[in-house]
Amino acid sequence: MSRHSLEAGPEAAADLARAQAGDGSAFTRLVGPLRPELHAHCYRMLGSAHDADDALQDALLRAWRGLAGFEGRSSLRSWLYTVTTRACLDALTARGRRALPIDVGPASDQVVVDDRPATEVAWLGPYPDIADSRGDATGPTGRYEQREAVELAFVAALQHLPGNQRAALLLVEVLGFTPAEIATMLRTSTASVTSALQRARRVIAEKVPAPSQQRSLRMLGDARLREVVTAFTTALEQGDVAGLAGLLADDVTWSMPPLPHWYEGVAAVVEFVREVPMSRCGSWRHLPTWANGQPAVGCYRRTDPGGDYQAWSVNVLRFRGDRIAEVVSFIGAEHFTLLGLPTSRPAD
Repeated sequence: MSRHSLEAGPEAAADLARAQAGDGSAFTRLVGPLRPELHAHCYRMLGSAHDADDALQDALLRAWRGLAGFEGRSSLRSWLYTVTTRACLDALTARGRRALPIDVGPASDQVVVDDRPATEVAWLGPYPDIADSRGDATGPTGRYEQREAVELAFVAALQHLPGNQRAALLLVEVLGFTPAEIATMLRTSTASVTSALQRARRVIAEKVPAPSQQRSLRMLGDARLREVVTAFTTALEQGDVAGLAGLLADDVTWSMPPLPHWYEGVAAVVEFVREVPMSRCGSWRHLPTWANGQPAVGCYRRTDPGGDYQAWSVNVLRFRGDRIAEVVSFIGAEHFTLLGLPTSRPAD
């Protein structure tokens, strides 16, 4: 769908007229096709799928109440992005930014067994895979671009930007609006938008590893990717420390929000895995999946020999070549529900 076109066709025009006259069903038909991309925009802005739910609900309520004043000077899509972005900026003012453990403090120099969450930190959360929510309508190139825009490294870097810079960067780099259009959206000047973009691009360039995960994964290939992910889960299930170490990049990191501690380097990561998941947590089973446009693994833990395996964490993997360069373990069964994974698995 063209960014600048009103949702074309006589049916859409008729629905717009009906919606402006107060027809809720017509409004639902109008905004329905745009909900997935608007939700992804909210996630990029806020770093949480739950917060994105709230922000989008707020935005659509604002849009419904203000639709009678929509005069068609821009596309309905552009107008909805204006309303949604403002709702996200209001949410940022109320809630602040989200973080990963790497943003909060230095790597641990020894294994930490304490599993109490750091509740004072608003943690970044995972996001369902874009390809699943958008289907094939955008084509392969579009899916890659959308996946890049929800990669963990990119969304985490966005959290270091003030709200206006975050919005400007996303609206230009991800959604293709012009600085002049964004100035109207944000009720500011084009010069201010241009300045915000320059500052935002510097931060992103410093914090986001190159190449993107989408490019790395395409270079790696599906067969090799499946092989490495299978080897990773097998090593964890079988307690194969050497096998795990052989899959990791030298500077690998492993973090576990909402736990604040994290580990850096093969030696530290392997020591942590040996001392905690492989020794203290019972037995494991894994289910490969995708999150944030990246390979991920649902990790199921069993502490009772006669019981089922219960959802524990979703491990989102970042690759460099065919080595795993980062593991972010999002602890909590709620992440399984978000990604459409079962919250338990029967024993083999």
